[in-house]
Amino acid sequence: MDLSLLALFVPACFALNMAPGPNNLLSLNNASRYGLRTACVAGVGRLLAFAAMIMLAAMGLAVVLYTSEYLFLSIKLLGAAYLFYIAWQLWRAPVAVAPVKRECRTSTLRLARQEFLVAAGNPKAILIFTAFLPQFVQVSSPVPVSEQFAWLGGLFLLLEWAAIALYGWLGAYLQRWFNQPASRRVFNRASATLLACAGLGLLAARRA
Repeated sequence: MDLSLLALFVPACFALNMAPGPNNLLSLNNASRYGLRTACVAGVGRLLAFAAMIMLAAMGLAVVLYTSEYLFLSIKLLGAAYLFYIAWQLWRAPVAVAPVKRECRTSTLRLARQEFLVAAGNPKAILIFTAFLPQFVQVSSPVPVSEQFAWLGGLFLLLEWAAIALYGWLGAYLQRWFNQPASRRVFNRASATLLACAGLGLLAARRA
């Protein structure tokens, strides 16, 4: 690909990756509760959801979502409901201090599933892939469009992984500040409020 095009794509893409959305907030919270490694592994669920969305956008199936008001509304309502559910769980989460060595396969899978569902429940994400990635595809290039889309999508996922690690690192760094139940309760409820606001924002979202 053209290096000048990549020089535009990478910073613009990373700005999208680093935006403080519900998934990044989950990584921050998961790292503060379970540690950096668990938060990064759980982020694979988000990457799988985004990879599926990129494939749908590449195949042109995102147009169906864009034109179908009923489908868009259904996904939006389910996504918002799930965000409210997570917010309620966080608001009521126990705040007793426990060692961080709670990493087990089941809890990590549960967190990965949570990341996947939050990402998949946001219909605006696939529309971002439909509107954003094609701007950097060069039709006149000798490289096939599908191959260019695959490279751009792969680079997006790589930068998304970096965002997961950065938010996870921040959460793990803040972990020592939440050794007191009162601090943990404030953090949980602040996270719950932000997730609920993200749910409200999702309900207000339009297709265009």
